[in-house]
Amino acid sequence: MSRNVLYETREGISRITLNRPDKRNALNPELIGELKDAVAASARHAQCRVVVIAGEGKDFCSGADLAGLEKTAQNSVTDNMADARNMAELFLMMRNHPRPIVAAVKGRALAGGCGLATACDLILAAESAQFGYPEVNIGFVAAMVMAILRRSVSEKAAFELVATGETISAKRAYELGVIHRVFSDGEFEVESTGYVNRLATKSQSAVMLSKRLLYQMDMMSFEAALEAGVQTNAIARMTEDCRRGVERFLKKSTVS
Repeated sequence: MSRNVLYETREGISRITLNRPDKRNALNPELIGELKDAVAASARHAQCRVVVIAGEGKDFCSGADLAGLEKTAQNSVTDNMADARNMAELFLMMRNHPRPIVAAVKGRALAGGCGLATACDLILAAESAQFGYPEVNIGFVAAMVMAILRRSVSEKAAFELVATGETISAKRAYELGVIHRVFSDGEFEVESTGYVNRLATKSQSAVMLSKRLLYQMDMMSFEAALEAGVQTNAIARMTEDCRRGVERFLKKSTVS
């Protein structure tokens, strides 16, 4: 699709690869724009069941490009807001994507790169991977990702991560609930591929409805969340996947 981002869909898996290994896959407006294009393309692809975001080379993503950081000091408030909104729009696209998005993290995922991983629905990490939101160390704020991080971990864990800017190991990130699976470096490719392939076998309609309902409940009252669950439950019963699944279950029960 482009120079900064590689995109392909094969056997139900759409793979989006950050392709600036010489810059540790640092984020700049061009790369973010191409990421948005790839995410949009995968949402339109009828055969896509799971999206995987990874980084080419040793690192997942080291954060913002240094040239871009230098430029922010000279930008107007309007320019800086437009730049920040570009990333926020990407996060929203990922949140509203009909398929699960999985980050496959090797090496470092720092600052905006850690934000990108956090914006995915699931994060798989190699044992030696590192995570962090070090923006505070240069007087900056891990601002947009906080909306997601706050919903992913406890309030105090989120505050410690953004207030200290500490870089943490995959093991510690797993303990905090930032990431979901840790695999040994030697087995990462095999294990992460197996995980994604298993996820791709799940009912497409059920996973889509589950993702939509889960995120829809963010700001709902308990009663409203239950009502949203009632509506999704009714819709799910009418899908072809559910009908077939019930038939298989009943046949299996009859045989046993």
